[in-house]
Amino acid sequence: MSRRIDIELTSKSDDGTWTWRAAGARQPKGLVSGELVPVGGAVGTILRAEVEIGLEGIAVLALSSAKPLRSEEKTDGRIEVVGTPKRAPDVSVILAPGSGKRSRRRDDDDGDDRRERKGPRKDRGPAGDRSGGSRPDGARSEGGPGGSGGGRPSGGERSTGSSGPRRPGTRRPGEGDGRPARGERPVAPTSTVHRNAMLATLRPEQIPVAEQLLRGGLPAVRQAIADQNSAAKAAGKPAASTEALMAMADELAQTVKLADWKDRASVAQTAGKEYRLRELRAVVAASRTVILDDDAKVMAKALQESLENRVTTIRDEWLARITNALNDGRIQQAVEASIRPPEPGTRCPADLAVRLAAAAGEAMTADLPPEEWLRLLDTVVASPVRRTVKPAGIPADAVAQQAARHASGSVPALAKLLGLRIPPPPPRRVVTERRFSPTGG
Repeated sequence: MSRRIDIELTSKSDDGTWTWRAAGARQPKGLVSGELVPVGGAVGTILRAEVEIGLEGIAVLALSSAKPLRSEEKTDGRIEVVGTPKRAPDVSVILAPGSGKRSRRRDDDDGDDRRERKGPRKDRGPAGDRSGGSRPDGARSEGGPGGSGGGRPSGGERSTGSSGPRRPGTRRPGEGDGRPARGERPVAPTSTVHRNAMLATLRPEQIPVAEQLLRGGLPAVRQAIADQNSAAKAAGKPAASTEALMAMADELAQTVKLADWKDRASVAQTAGKEYRLRELRAVVAASRTVILDDDAKVMAKALQESLENRVTTIRDEWLARITNALNDGRIQQAVEASIRPPEPGTRCPADLAVRLAAAAGEAMTADLPPEEWLRLLDTVVASPVRRTVKPAGIPADAVAQQAARHASGSVPALAKLLGLRIPPPPPRRVVTERRFSPTGG
């Protein structure tokens, strides 16, 4: 695998060959034919060399004058690892054009990883307007400077107009926890400190193998060897030993993996609570697949404790939202909050679940307006306490009666109110959630 490095001429022998070493370092070093040295070359001259690193050593293929360093490169305090390409082994993420318009998975700092529901809604107009009518001028219907009264109320206020009840589990613009709008989310920080330090300790012939491991693991090394051997075969040169290079990759795999994990862990520690909970979980889980040294064990323990503390805090806040809504008599909001636990396996405590089911059943009276009763029924059907809710009554409305019959499989107490045989519970639905990659796949 050929590459370019800066070398310094150190001496010239009688037969015209020159000795060289890496610029500013003792290693690597070697010999170069005088025919390759540009005119005017002298001891101490810095040249740009195109070299090929093999198992036998480093062979200089061509020499040219080195470009002078820019002023910012001389004074920015960076330490260059000799023998590596100037580009750092960072991982770049490039979003495909238009990917910002797609529906993305919503991930809050509190771990509430959800996406907004898609699909047509009853309150959407022909042109996608949420106010229920068309807007020929293309203006948004939310309230704002100069907005009309037909827009959606901000700050999470419930609309009592003709837009209809809100579905459980959805949010309106303006509701939530103050997250930045789409397109304003800050770029996640990265670090290459531990990777660069690891590369600096390797032998020159190990560096290109380690860089391929950083890019894509052992498959990337195999692909690079195949590409190199194909190019060598086309040029009439001998192929590299695949077995030897793969043995070197196996030897370096754990070292490279540990350095990469340390960089991710250091970013998570530095970001603290600003680090996304989903990514923190991934870093903690990855620590179990790496052979940790003493420093890494300390980092892994600290991250595990941070993850547990944040999860506990989120769960307590979720239970507090349900409890406060029940205390204030906001039964609809309490049941809606129970639908969205911070973790998929999080359960309501038994005493709170009993209290929530009782409050929901008492609120579903026959005197309740049919629209409100139906809205509460939809929320109860989606809640974890649906099997224990016992509605007090059903409004004398044909739509409400029909909805109660359909929901009797999820809420068995409705069948008793209707004088029907209690049907078996509906089969469990397995929701397959599509994930969108940064490239729009």
